[in-house]
Amino acid sequence: MIMITGITITHIRMPIIRWGQNRCVAACRQSAVKTAEILMQPYLKDPQAIYQKSFAIVREQAAISALPAGLAEVAVRLVHACGMPDILDDLDADAAFTDKAVAALSGGAAIFCDCEMVASGITRRFLPADNDVVVTLNDPRPADLATHMGTTRSAAAVDLWGERLAGALVVVGNAPTALFRVLEIMAADKIAPAAIIGCPVGFVGAAESKQALAQIAGDSTSWLAVHGTRGGSAMASAVINALCLQAGKRMAGGNPVGSEAR
Repeated sequence: MIMITGITITHIRMPIIRWGQNRCVAACRQSAVKTAEILMQPYLKDPQAIYQKSFAIVREQAAISALPAGLAEVAVRLVHACGMPDILDDLDADAAFTDKAVAALSGGAAIFCDCEMVASGITRRFLPADNDVVVTLNDPRPADLATHMGTTRSAAAVDLWGERLAGALVVVGNAPTALFRVLEIMAADKIAPAAIIGCPVGFVGAAESKQALAQIAGDSTSWLAVHGTRGGSAMASAVINALCLQAGKRMAGGNPVGSEAR
């Protein structure tokens, strides 16, 4: 600040009050204290205990008891994967689904997935017969094939599965167009997978593709679907993991394959 007194110019230094800085320091201190308090709260760390408690909560909150035994085990893992007990309202499957899928897996059937995320979610140590897990989406051929066919890469990638689909398991957790294409190939080429898991997610084609699966899969192919717009890779791989565990238990006379705890 400058004051003029006669002909004398005097500089007076005013104190600088850093209100913003002081508030910031105080807030940071409070935040650090709060963070420390939060992190001092106990939480469950034992993997087996976490596993047991998680699945116990699922069984308490979801309507599992109304389902057949084999499908109930699938439903438990499905709910666990998405955290939504009400997803069972959308769960649908034909009567032979569990038995047929488990038998195919026990016999070494390959598992065809529409995307890498589904394949990555399949726990390899659960595979009962060292089953092949096949994904062709990132093969260089579907890009040109999709352009030629006027469709998506996901749908074009299905064309690379060919006759290997016969007796296999198909797991769709992402692209409705992939599920539609599987159904088209089944109708045109009379190829019958052992079972199809239909869990594509989204607002365009997802509900319709799963409805088509339920309507036209036929007697030779069993199916499971999560109807509506919900679905996704985590749900799809959870279903196949549940089936693999059941197959492993049957092959081992009731003993599970590996540890299920995370």
